[in-house]
Amino acid sequence: MGEPGSVSTPLAARIAAAAGGAGGWLPFDRFMAMALYEPGLGYYARGAGQFGTMRESGSDFVTAPELTPVFGATLAVQVRQAIDAAGSGIVWEFGAGSGALAEQLLDSLGERVASYHVVELSAALRERQRQRLQRFGGRVHWHDTLPDVIDGVVVGNEVLDAMPVQLLAWDGERWHERGVVVSPEGGFAWADQPTDLRPPAPDESFLPGAVTEIHRQAEAFMRTLAERMHRGVALFVDYGFPEHEYYHRQRHGGTLMCHRGHRADTDPLADVGAKDITAHVNFSAVALAAQSSGLDVIGYTSQGRFLLNCGLAGSLGGADARTIAAVQKLVSEHEMGELFKVLALARGVALDAVGFAVGDRSHTL
Repeated sequence: MGEPGSVSTPLAARIAAAAGGAGGWLPFDRFMAMALYEPGLGYYARGAGQFGTMRESGSDFVTAPELTPVFGATLAVQVRQAIDAAGSGIVWEFGAGSGALAEQLLDSLGERVASYHVVELSAALRERQRQRLQRFGGRVHWHDTLPDVIDGVVVGNEVLDAMPVQLLAWDGERWHERGVVVSPEGGFAWADQPTDLRPPAPDESFLPGAVTEIHRQAEAFMRTLAERMHRGVALFVDYGFPEHEYYHRQRHGGTLMCHRGHRADTDPLADVGAKDITAHVNFSAVALAAQSSGLDVIGYTSQGRFLLNCGLAGSLGGADARTIAAVQKLVSEHEMGELFKVLALARGVALDAVGFAVGDRSHTL
């Protein structure tokens, strides 16, 4: 059920107890939520350094701000324009990780940012962020729950992919929800139950045996953001696809993925609490949830195109070889440039967003 002596052992016991309390079967979204966020035990709730560029550092994966500060400095071009359009120097970041992006934005934007608010569920990560950002003094504030009003500019980098998903399995005749049970051997195993849930695509899109995800928590998050944002702009950067690509017939096994030691695997039931669990984002679903709740979709494009639109190429004069290599990963179609997308939303703000000046794909959502 986990590595002896590792954080996964007491966490696995707690998840097993939750499954027992739920009649022996735990829906995957609840399993994923506990594996990642269970206080003191979940992957993001412990004090380990998940974010980094090298496996030797003990990190599990790298995000764009960890790869190079050029990412945050370039994103700041769009954030600056959004601050001016919104008439507010308040910036919100959801799930700030190591604090690298916050540091880069604060350095780049200077006094344009009157206050920077981090919404972070993990106490361990909040403490890590405080240490990194202490030089910015009282301009940085932390929240462990969503505030009632979220006006200004919102930023979320790789936050939607970490929201728990439900798994659906198609047997060729009907849909089942895939959940988790405790196996006779004492580990975790998959178990399916009939369900009325459906992915937002025709049954004919799926081959028998297909497994896919639905993103009800991410959609609910967008609706809550819309309820609490009266005037502002929100920018989300993450890996994913529009709906017609997400539920493609060839994506037979879904997008669920785990990360540990800069290696990927597809088994979230092993080493629970010791590795990250993610799913790609259905950008059509989250954009529709936002739009139906009153937000305007003002842009959607690839990360590579967004960064180039924000002037990335012109900022590299005199850059060293390491920086150039990192930037190539950010924009290359074979690396992060195409897999990652940027979605921009707004309410009460007129903004011709510079990041989507060329190559906007909003019509594909």
